[in-house]
Amino acid sequence: MISRPSPDTAKVPSADFAPIVLFVHGRPEHTRRTLAALAANYLATSSDLIIFADGPKGPEDEGAVAEVRALVKGAEGFARVRVVERPENFGLARNIIEGVTQVVGERGKVIVLEDDLVTSPSFLTFMNQALARYEEDPRVWHISGWNYPIDPSGLEGAFFWRAMNCWGWATWGDRWRHFERDPRRLVTDWNQQKIRRFNIDGAYDFWSQVEANHAGVKRTWAIFWYAAIFERGGLCLNPSVSFVRNIGHDGSGSNCGADSSFAAQALFEGELRFPTDVEESALALARIRRWTGSPRRRLRSWVGGLARRLGLWPS
Repeated sequence: MISRPSPDTAKVPSADFAPIVLFVHGRPEHTRRTLAALAANYLATSSDLIIFADGPKGPEDEGAVAEVRALVKGAEGFARVRVVERPENFGLARNIIEGVTQVVGERGKVIVLEDDLVTSPSFLTFMNQALARYEEDPRVWHISGWNYPIDPSGLEGAFFWRAMNCWGWATWGDRWRHFERDPRRLVTDWNQQKIRRFNIDGAYDFWSQVEANHAGVKRTWAIFWYAAIFERGGLCLNPSVSFVRNIGHDGSGSNCGADSSFAAQALFEGELRFPTDVEESALALARIRRWTGSPRRRLRSWVGGLARRLGLWPS
């Protein structure tokens, strides 16, 4: 069960909590909101914050990148803050892959956020309790702070399923070492049966992201972390109601187009009961499949893809 920490819990040395890694680039207002919400977390003052600030893509975003760097250097409300300024533009995928690899190598576990994620005050509590609870359970690979906006009735406070969500997440170094960004191998090795299961039994086309990376159309990271977990039969823990809201569906991000369906999503705060059994929840899976596979979602996905191809918002 998770609840607001007692004053004694809040005094636990920061080394006992997972470091928070935040990836930023050139969105000052998003970054400001992300930092403010994170600093309002109950465990923020006991947690280390490591910020990887990517370099500008070109002269057109030098000003925004400089503003973000000045903003994060002034971040307060954490045990310690360290800012790593990339000397050039790494791009989101390389920045995250190298940043996560570095921090889990140093600390053994990590909580990961990007610059467009607003967290509940209970987010860090949930993440740290889940990391401690499942660290020695090899079946559990990934902790998600976000969930699809499905009906939570009848579900426990959190559940396990096969897919990975990357809007506020955590893992351990011994799991992350299996990460491999190799689309060619996946395209060569996986059969249609495996691909269908990867696509949550055909409800959502995750596989197209692998194909887009293989073709060089995209360069992303998250789909390959999901693939690493999936190939090894790992499970991902999700809260039934999100601790995280994505504010980046305004066309400003690298991989999110304009989509208002997540904008008003409620944030969970209070007590949460962890699942009784470490196995995939059939009920949660059915509800996520129904939500992702709805005609409205399929239409929105198609329109978003078309808009990106036409250059109406970033891909």
